[in-house]
Amino acid sequence: MTAGGKRVTAYAKSTVVSTKPVRPGKTYPLSELDHAMERHSLHMVFYYRSGSKLERARLKESMSELLWYFPATTGRMNWDEGGKRWVVKCNDAGVRVVDARAEATVDEWIATATAAEERELVHWEPMGNDSSIWSTFYVQMTEFKDKGFAIGLSCTHMHSDATCATLLIKAWGDCHRRAAIANPPFFHPPALIPRPNANPSSPLLSLKSSTATTTSAAVSIFSAATFRFPTAAVKSLLADLPPDSTPFDALAALFWLSISRASSTSLSSLTLVTDFRKRMYAPLPHGFYGNAAHFSSVELDPAAGWTSVANSIGRHVAGLKEEEYWSAIEWLAARRVGGAGAFKMYGPELTCLKLDHVMAYAAEMEEGVGPAQVSCWIGGAEGNGIITVLPASAAAEEKEARTVEVVLPAEVAEKVCKDEEILRHGPTVIFSGKI
Repeated sequence: MTAGGKRVTAYAKSTVVSTKPVRPGKTYPLSELDHAMERHSLHMVFYYRSGSKLERARLKESMSELLWYFPATTGRMNWDEGGKRWVVKCNDAGVRVVDARAEATVDEWIATATAAEERELVHWEPMGNDSSIWSTFYVQMTEFKDKGFAIGLSCTHMHSDATCATLLIKAWGDCHRRAAIANPPFFHPPALIPRPNANPSSPLLSLKSSTATTTSAAVSIFSAATFRFPTAAVKSLLADLPPDSTPFDALAALFWLSISRASSTSLSSLTLVTDFRKRMYAPLPHGFYGNAAHFSSVELDPAAGWTSVANSIGRHVAGLKEEEYWSAIEWLAARRVGGAGAFKMYGPELTCLKLDHVMAYAAEMEEGVGPAQVSCWIGGAEGNGIITVLPASAAAEEKEARTVEVVLPAEVAEKVCKDEEILRHGPTVIFSGKI
């Protein structure tokens, strides 16, 4: 499992199982939104500086304790009796764990690693011919020279969106500290069962399903980069916008305009991916297990300028209604009942993920000490690329700080990384380069 010249060496693979067995016959059916994510995977990296409680054997021990609360993560995928729906057979098969080491300290790595090197901190194996033996979750524990760790989580997007995956790591931290799980998992896919007698419509998903396959081969080389904006930079941006504007509005507009300038083709819209757990009439718990991500499109005009674009994004997000979430779910259900297969939800159009609500920096393996950096990216995306807006710190004084990650066609990414409008706000650029 080693490779010459690389700074990360993976040297062992094992399986971690729950400390307590699941009752025989327990299953977990996937929701319509879960089924829609079949062609994507989710990858996250949580960086922890060295600490007295960061020790590989103890991390595996606390993971075993964690998995008892998350039986679906240790199960295996099967079709139901009718062969029409994915169902997780909660059989305690366990989570695959990869042990690795890196030739750098945590801070050296964050300062010098390329985007391609960061992806060496996660392990992923796509589903093979037999789904019943395929591990849907992989965890890579990479120890740095200073005894810090990177926890790399990979999973099928059918099981989890970024909110769900973040709360899984946060719950692991709670178990590791011998604390109660603050946001326990809520396993209830019926919460998103389509309404009866619905007449669904989703122009965006309809267009996406019809165009994704025709553009998948258009771009083969992508680059990535991560921009960290401190609170002062974000506040400076917000000073030029209406009082109810958010950091997401400002940064999504800033990067959309930059990508528009760098692209050879004109961009007139942006697909937004937003979490609707807390936007339902009857809100879902933070710990709702699975996918609760809504895809919507906002029309934008580059000539209107940054303020106008930011205002348009803000109004669009604030104006999303519960009826739109249900209509998308019901459209996906009707399409799948009609026998159509899954399509790529991310792409081909430029997509922006609003993830600055996730509790990533509250994932504490030691009391009061959160991650030094958190990264997130989507596998199986295509087309014009992805912008991801994440929090950057749990500190109260840095609550408005944000991390923006971009995965773009290589020639576009090169221009965005040099964009004067972005750089004049003083972000720190890390993890850049081809992937």
